Amino acid sequence: MKKSLLTAALLASFAGGAQAETSVTLYGLIDTGIGYNKVDGPGYDGSRIGMINGFQSGSRWGLRGTEDLGDGLRAIFQLESGFDSGNGNRFQGGRLFGRQATIGLANDSWGILEFGRQTNMASKYLPDIDPFYTSFLQANMGVGASAGNTTRWDNMVMYRTPSVSGFEFGVGYSFSVDDNNGDQTGFRTADNTRGITAGLRYLNGPLNITLTYDQLNGSNSSATVDTDATPRQYTVGLAYDFSVVKLAASYARTTDGWFTGEDLPAGTPFSNELGTNRFVDGFRANAYMVGGTVPIGGASSVFASWQRIDPSNDRLTGDDATTNIWSLGYTYDLSKRTDMYVFGSYAKDYAFIDDLKSTSGGIGLRHRF
Repeated sequence: MKKSLLTAALLASFAGGAQAETSVTLYGLIDTGIGYNKVDGPGYDGSRIGMINGFQSGSRWGLRGTEDLGDGLRAIFQLESGFDSGNGNRFQGGRLFGRQATIGLANDSWGILEFGRQTNMASKYLPDIDPFYTSFLQANMGVGASAGNTTRWDNMVMYRTPSVSGFEFGVGYSFSVDDNNGDQTGFRTADNTRGITAGLRYLNGPLNITLTYDQLNGSNSSATVDTDATPRQYTVGLAYDFSVVKLAASYARTTDGWFTGEDLPAGTPFSNELGTNRFVDGFRANAYMVGGTVPIGGASSVFASWQRIDPSNDRLTGDDATTNIWSLGYTYDLSKRTDMYVFGSYAKDYAFIDDLKSTSGGIGLRHRF
């Protein structure tokens, strides 16, 4: 009897020690509502009202874990799957863990080194600048700063420093940005579309200053890619929280193409995020955003922004009109995990197409677990 009690106590102590050293967390988010979108202009005349999902935050579930390896070193992993909460289908091209699939090492002194699929540095840093947090159809700054429009790359090696006196830095390289789109990690690396990403941020108290750089190197084996084009984007963002209002501004310079096109109207050359036409030699665009967020009480906030995207020529979508977008949103926290939102956005000369108008809006409910 005493031996049984001793054995049980030892097993319990070992289990407690294992739990202290290793942890795995199941988490998720569901975002669903009713939305409206109307596109009206040359060659376009349609509207849609129906269920929306992932407008404030993409619906997802995931697993993240860590193991203590000693001397401050940790093994880490994260697997995250995106899905359509309206019908249960997978997002991100049908990938099982399309939002993120990484494994790496972390240390509080020297930072994080990760391998696998995840977002680029612009998509990590710019959401904290944007009042719309790179969410909400057509309203977020990713329309103009396309590399920050939740861009995810496969086969990424990424290193990020810890915060030192408010400064953080990250750099990553993808050997093949999209295996689902025909790229393969085959014999020659140059036969894949490769990506370079970097970001520097100063985040201290109410001040946030962000600089990011992204670049795509096209596949040498693809007949549809303009090999003279190397899409690049330089972005600078600034935000300051005055408590009564948080003000934000950003500027992005994009050359030789585009990074994502998921917010452009269906039928335009960039309506498909992974279309090879995003390599366009000689194309240039300057994108500007100013916005603000006003907290109301302790449970709600109002946020708004204005964007202007000015292209240099018509090589991207067949026209060179300057796009202007005005957006307004509101959120209300029902609890720490659940909130409601409503937003509206209007765009003139959308997708650089003269007299093309796009109106988007919706109301939804988001729950985190």
